[in-house]
Amino acid sequence: MAKTKTSNTTKLQLTSKNVQIGIDTDDREAIAGGLARLLADTYTLYLTTHNFHWNVTGPMFNTLHQMFMVQYTELWNAVDPIAERIRALGFAAPGSYAAFGQLSRLADAPQQPPKAEQMIAILVQGHETVAGTARGLLPLTEKAGDQPTTDLLSARMDIHEKTAWMLRSLLEA
Repeated sequence: MAKTKTSNTTKLQLTSKNVQIGIDTDDREAIAGGLARLLADTYTLYLTTHNFHWNVTGPMFNTLHQMFMVQYTELWNAVDPIAERIRALGFAAPGSYAAFGQLSRLADAPQQPPKAEQMIAILVQGHETVAGTARGLLPLTEKAGDQPTTDLLSARMDIHEKTAWMLRSLLEA
């Protein structure tokens, strides 16, 4: 599910030059850029999970249909706090499919719905990738003393790592 391209050509727009929260502008911009990638990854994983909820078939239908609904609901509820943190840092949050496509490390959902076990494997990889995106931003937030973003990242990593573990458990023989 991870993409091969890693370049980030989307530049965030500074919305306020008067943000005085104790983090310099360059660090705020770098953190907001990392959060924009986290937002794009989260939204892409949300769409894939919702797609799989709609299209899952087979003997595990009921279990996966319900599980995917819980997971896509959690992901949907996660995007707003990430976007709002970008705004609190003084930048515009990306919100278009084009921007998310440029920023996300995740591939789009397959055109043809895969079998249930492949859906699970794709979602495991997606959650692991999103956890890695969050973890990659931690050194910068810790250096900048940005505790609110550090807390947000820590919570996101916990959720994605736990979800990946639960999904991996379904693939055990």
